[in-house]
Amino acid sequence: HPRSHKIVRDKLEGNLDQPKLLLFLVEHTPDAEGISPILNYLVRNYAEALKPESWEAIADIYWEQWQYEEAGKAYAKAPPSPKTLYRAARGQEIAGNESEAAIDYQNMIAEYPDTEETAQALTRLAEISPPQEALQHLDQIINQFPEQAPEALFSKATLLEEQLQNGRGAGQARQALLNQYPASEAASRYRWQQAQAQAAEEQFVDAWKWAHPIAINTPDSGIAPKAAFWVGKWAARLERAEDAEAAFQYVIAQHPESYYAWRSAALLGWNVGDFTTVRELTPQVNPPDYRPTPPAGSPMFQELYQLGQDEDAMRLWYAELGQQDQEEMTVAQQFTQGLVQQANDDYIEGITSIWSLKERENPNAQEAWQDLRSQKIYWEALFPFPYQSLILEGAEQNQLNPLLVVSLIRQESRFEPEIRSSAGALGLMQVMPDTADWIVDQTEMSEDYSLTNPEDNIRFGTWFLAFTHREYNNNSLLAIASYNAGPGNVNEWVQRFDVEDPDEFVEQIPFPETKGYVETVFGNYWNYLRLYNPEIAEKVKLAAPNQLMEE
Repeated sequence: HPRSHKIVRDKLEGNLDQPKLLLFLVEHTPDAEGISPILNYLVRNYAEALKPESWEAIADIYWEQWQYEEAGKAYAKAPPSPKTLYRAARGQEIAGNESEAAIDYQNMIAEYPDTEETAQALTRLAEISPPQEALQHLDQIINQFPEQAPEALFSKATLLEEQLQNGRGAGQARQALLNQYPASEAASRYRWQQAQAQAAEEQFVDAWKWAHPIAINTPDSGIAPKAAFWVGKWAARLERAEDAEAAFQYVIAQHPESYYAWRSAALLGWNVGDFTTVRELTPQVNPPDYRPTPPAGSPMFQELYQLGQDEDAMRLWYAELGQQDQEEMTVAQQFTQGLVQQANDDYIEGITSIWSLKERENPNAQEAWQDLRSQKIYWEALFPFPYQSLILEGAEQNQLNPLLVVSLIRQESRFEPEIRSSAGALGLMQVMPDTADWIVDQTEMSEDYSLTNPEDNIRFGTWFLAFTHREYNNNSLLAIASYNAGPGNVNEWVQRFDVEDPDEFVEQIPFPETKGYVETVFGNYWNYLRLYNPEIAEKVKLAAPNQLMEE
């Protein structure tokens, strides 16, 4: 319960030499702000007194914080299990100790030959082994672990072709992948590679043939909306307008939450803006004026939540939840947890709680998630709209589309006003202090400001976003890319790549982070538009699921 946690933190104030209390926080508040210094102090000063079970709790926190080397060391002291042994080996590998990692992987495989982690260990072992040994490990996966076999076949084909110069064997592995596992993510990835290669040679019919099965065989794949969209683009290049329109309609109907649904809507002529026009749009924004009923919790909790009694609702929620961690929660409980976190201004944890529902592997949990995903409450929780009045005001003052602004904020900070990046950027729109000082020199803005104050941050951030738009003649694609990668990189890309087709340009952005940033910000924009703009919400609702034409 949050009160228990506060009591413990108060007791530790000024005196961290209380290992039982430190361990209490590590075990019961692994995601809490400020847990890292507590964790490090515990490990540094009381390592000899810690039990194996405590080492596993410590290791789990390091792992979730991506401190894999430290996690690996801690897992080596935890009770042996497939998870702890695999992660101990993985920590060694990430630390650069490949020989030790290989031994640890082999020991784990010998101790637990039939677990899910065994397949992961074999995969990692193949990556750090000589080619012939790697083939043996991959073949073991193919023969023993059918769920991981597609990825192993994909890796085997690459290994045979690139390291062993065995083109025939590589072709056989790829054909086995397509024949035996046509609905796998690995098969879709291989098909997409081939489609891209054909499109690069302007063989658009062949590209179409390779891409079409991705959308049909693996509709839940992350590549599926992209493949269907490019089928439409290639159909347009072949002057098959009806097929192009059908493909774009298909993307909107089947993948309405995707970045490619926005691109499809733009190419269909919907009033959603394109890269060169989206800035000037001022769409009507109608966020919900009520709170939904959470799907879990007692009637009293639900009423407190709906009335906006957030602190009382949070206390009651945690009291009802007891000591369940996220892995033990039902889908409804985890979603409700996200709502409670957002209601108490913890948007990073709230959005993450809801987004991570997709990672549930239990079939019943997957079914519950899919059902929840079909409801508007789910998407409104994934795309909340805090600071609405400040965003609308900042957007209006700088002639910006307000939904583009909120979309950038969601990506930059997840609405956390005091967040600081490793580079020193601050606040909702991640403004650098030097940039803020420069803006003060360029404008009449007061020197008395705080970048962790939402009002100040949005004022500076929207001014700077408008500035980047002016620098690129109101091309929002280049402006958003510049916000992430800087104008120097974007100017270089404009010289290197053709910007006539913006979709081709996005595909050619050489920084994966910036490419993902652009797609995420505009994907956010589309989701805010389809959720909060009544015109587009109705058009998406009426979008008919067309058949994707097979060339």
